[in-house]
Amino acid sequence: MGLESLTTYIVNRLPELWLRTGEHIILTGFSTGTAILIGIPLGIIIFRNAWLRAPVMAVIGILQTIPSLAMLVFLLALLQKIGALPALIALTVYALLPIVRNTLTGLQGVSPQVIEAATGIGMTKYQRLKLVRIPLAAPVIIAGIRTAAVVGVGIATLSAFIGAGGLGQFINRGLALYDIKLILLGAVPAALLALIVDFSIGAFEWGFRPERKKDKKGSVKTIIRPLALIMPLLLIMTAGILSHFTRPLSGLQTEAVSKISTRTIRIATKNFTEQLILGEIMAQLIEARTDLFVERYFNLGGTMICHNALVHGEIDLYAEYIGTGLTVILKHPVISDPEEALSQVREAYKKRFNALWLKPFGFNNTYAITVRTADAKSYGWTRISDIQKAAPGLRAGFTSEFAERPDGYPGLRQIYGLRFGEIRDLDPAIMYEAVSKGEVDVICAFVTDGRIAAYNLKSLEDDRQFFPPYHAAPVIRCEILEEHQKLGDVLALLEGLLDNATMLSLNFKVDGKGYSPAQVAGAFLKSQGLL
Repeated sequence: MGLESLTTYIVNRLPELWLRTGEHIILTGFSTGTAILIGIPLGIIIFRNAWLRAPVMAVIGILQTIPSLAMLVFLLALLQKIGALPALIALTVYALLPIVRNTLTGLQGVSPQVIEAATGIGMTKYQRLKLVRIPLAAPVIIAGIRTAAVVGVGIATLSAFIGAGGLGQFINRGLALYDIKLILLGAVPAALLALIVDFSIGAFEWGFRPERKKDKKGSVKTIIRPLALIMPLLLIMTAGILSHFTRPLSGLQTEAVSKISTRTIRIATKNFTEQLILGEIMAQLIEARTDLFVERYFNLGGTMICHNALVHGEIDLYAEYIGTGLTVILKHPVISDPEEALSQVREAYKKRFNALWLKPFGFNNTYAITVRTADAKSYGWTRISDIQKAAPGLRAGFTSEFAERPDGYPGLRQIYGLRFGEIRDLDPAIMYEAVSKGEVDVICAFVTDGRIAAYNLKSLEDDRQFFPPYHAAPVIRCEILEEHQKLGDVLALLEGLLDNATMLSLNFKVDGKGYSPAQVAGAFLKSQGLL
């Protein structure tokens, strides 16, 4: 990519880049601030109560060892809520250890001679803490805050996984679309932001130091010190301004925004290309055919995150697959007949989740056990059962969901007796390239993915009809349809509109030709006379 095209790319995305940067700073700033309010008093308490030190530091240390994504998913399940709240709690937890530890270390590090002198002039225990220990420990405490904030900038990129926003959204999209430009659009500003945060807290620490006598009044240092002290605050204020004024509805009056919020449909997607295209198709059609506003919660982590968000009213609509709803959500045995499967899913969702499955889009994106075409020809593989004997010597690359789902590898192993020599969890974006380059030998491809042909791969026949039908359809909360009755009619326009060949073509335009899901969705709707 040339410098001119790179500049154009960044300029076109600049409004959203400012918005996500502001969100990222707010996530980091508020979580670090909360950790300061909790961590410093906690550090003082365990300093004054030695018996508490070991258990408190052990608990905080254990929390620190929990993987970030695991913490986010746990809080998501606990709070039953996507967005900023679970992200802020997770970031606060991770910020506690360096702050508490440095507070304790700083207070312990004050010279006994200094404390003895303070006692000698009549200071009480409280006065010694307030006037001697804390000021002398301040540089160490601030160093802990500095560490917590910088680490927080990095961890905050994962918050996009649960719809909390921030620069991680670009990274998530880039991973889903295998788009290096998008990944860098999130990663580079995040790295620069970490440096800025580190510098601003360092400047605060410098400004906090007592002035020396040789620093004359009116000198540059005495002028800069007050500015250095407020740098972290200025950074958070800047974030608030960026986040507020770059939002699509920021220029509207409060009353207007309130009215819009009652006419807003929240659409979610999972984190792969086809879902992003379907999300955009539904969003653009609703925006064009109704007076409703659409809020996009794209690239959420997976099936259960989208489903739980729908059930708990965090989103209103997303595209799901019949087989996934049947086996993963409802834990129902596989049903091969599409009509019967849809009937079972529709009835159960209405009864248990107050959600409605609308008419399917038309295509059936079932899983396909896929190998390199050259290997299929060499070994005579045409069906899944053909690889049973060779399986112990093969390396399989599956998505994390497929590796655990009953309609994935566990069921496949039971029905076909497959025991692969090695199983690797791969993101859908890199799965096809991995098998093409020989990193793995078998993958769980999607039949509507254009990369099967692009990478010269061969899908094996499901000769024992293990996989259930995976016709995709909009799933919507019933109360939303009751509030906005026209919505059902608009989404009905998509019924049967996308066959396998069409969906494969749309996917390849994104994965193979580099178009954005929004561009591909818009062009498709125009070609159908719907826009």
